[in-house]
Amino acid sequence: MPALLRRSGDYKAYRISPDDTNYMVCIADPVADPGIGFTAIVEIYEKGGKTPPNTHAAAQELFYVLAGEGVAYCDGQATPLRTGDSIVVMPGTEHIVENTGPGKLYTLTVMVPNEAFAELIHNGTEVPVTAADLAVIRRG
Repeated sequence: MPALLRRSGDYKAYRISPDDTNYMVCIADPVADPGIGFTAIVEIYEKGGKTPPNTHAAAQELFYVLAGEGVAYCDGQATPLRTGDSIVVMPGTEHIVENTGPGKLYTLTVMVPNEAFAELIHNGTEVPVTAADLAVIRRG
């Protein structure tokens, strides 16, 4: 297959753990699209939400801010983020991304290689993709 197409209305979102304050809209990943070696999601952080501290053994992870503002903590160093900013987290770096803005924070998040990230997401609980979420994704 030369190309894979998914329309924005077909996207599914998942919350990895019930108490998480962020959820992920799957754009492309090896669970939904076998043969892909990376994971691309729109990660949505509720007001005040953040990722749990995490580290990847081999993967690089890109966070590109589509809307909102936050802070990325990489090995304890705080880096403010706002719409249009990006940060790449290197393997072995403990990191947290936190929403510090007045509304939701949206990042296009890409992990290469997948390092079982897509499997973790798809094993979570499916949550609705709201009209507001789709509006940000579509204008992205």
